[in-house]
Amino acid sequence: MNKPVKIIIDDHEIEAFAGEKLLWAALDNDIFIPHLCAIREEKRSGASCRLCFVEIEGISQPVTSCTKSVEDGMVVKTRSPRIDRLVKTGFELLLSDHDLKCRECPANRSCALQKIAKERGLKLRQKRFKHIERDYQLDDSPKEFAFNRSRCVLCGQCVWADREEAKIGAIGFTRRGIKRVVTTFEDLPLAESICTECKLCVDACPVGALYYKDLKK
Repeated sequence: MNKPVKIIIDDHEIEAFAGEKLLWAALDNDIFIPHLCAIREEKRSGASCRLCFVEIEGISQPVTSCTKSVEDGMVVKTRSPRIDRLVKTGFELLLSDHDLKCRECPANRSCALQKIAKERGLKLRQKRFKHIERDYQLDDSPKEFAFNRSRCVLCGQCVWADREEAKIGAIGFTRRGIKRVVTTFEDLPLAESICTECKLCVDACPVGALYYKDLKK
């Protein structure tokens, strides 16, 4: 086991383990850093959501806290004008491709996007980027849950649960850039794929893209 070390985050001295990711060290000590895609068990984070930026003394540019390992004596800031600009931009880009009918969403009041907005004083209705119109079809083929891609933030939490926890591999990322989506092989409905409907992917979704049918749509 790595040895415990002392680091400072936002003027608070905390104890963490050398080598663990800075994001988890902060969260374990009740210091909030926005995040969507980070998975504690994952050896190498993809840092795809671009929300967990921090500044570290001695490093000229902000870094993603999900990829930076803890080092003894590290001095970290989770807020600064530069960090706030980066997080705001990343958050607004996500919202430009997100269905914001919060009242109709089963994740309303427990949504990770709502928590980030509240913690950082950000607005859920952004005007900076043009909203991307999609023509996604609701997949309600499974018996107990459904998949609304218009709410998906491409965090990969469901893919991890499907592949690493359920050991199935029914879903994954396909296509690149703005066309990137989570889907099944050959874009089959979930019920027609190798999905076992274990529902681990539903429990992993932080934004209500995957949801139980006994909740509102």
